[in-house]
Amino acid sequence: MMTSGDFLFWVRGPAFQIATAIFAFGISWHLLEILSLGRKPDRSVPRGSRMLGGLRTIFSRSIADKSIFQSSAFTIVASYIFHLGFFIVLFLLVPHIMLFQALLGFGWAGLPTTLIDVITIITLLALLALLIHRLKNPVRRFLSTFEDYLAWTVTFLALLTGYLAYHHSIQPYSLVLGLHILSVEILMVVFPFTKLMHTFTFIIARWYIGANAGHRGIQL
Repeated sequence: MMTSGDFLFWVRGPAFQIATAIFAFGISWHLLEILSLGRKPDRSVPRGSRMLGGLRTIFSRSIADKSIFQSSAFTIVASYIFHLGFFIVLFLLVPHIMLFQALLGFGWAGLPTTLIDVITIITLLALLALLIHRLKNPVRRFLSTFEDYLAWTVTFLALLTGYLAYHHSIQPYSLVLGLHILSVEILMVVFPFTKLMHTFTFIIARWYIGANAGHRGIQL
């Protein structure tokens, strides 16, 4: 029978290696697939800069249009809170930074634990609010697929188990830490094959749209 220590050893070793390999393969495969599509040469006379148009659109599309914001204010605000909170917890929690330093060979300054705690709770609440809003809205519920709920679940569990592990909320500690690592590994495996992949592809999509518009002298 596997003990909690054996479980932790497994998720830190073989499971992590498998998840990393699938994550790297999935990301590379999708990016190569997108970049290999190519596009027909645009022989029209340029009226602006592709470079500036692409860069401008990458950032301008991060701010919701006024009319869209008025009709979907709750979803937009909650989504901003979730994305920003997840980014902060992932990259500015000291134990995470120590892991990145071990993998990359360099690190950076983190935020105080108390502040990370507050941000984690707010991020979890934002995720719950988005799920409830999706379920209560007939149109959103109809358009939602298994993939949407799967992406929500693996993201939520990674945050929740991390919070529980950091505070030793479940004993033995090796069990809750192992569950957190496993939840992150499941997130890594699911990531390239769901809408979570937009973390990488949104930059390419915005660049392409903005570059074409910039070539025609149109500002988006």
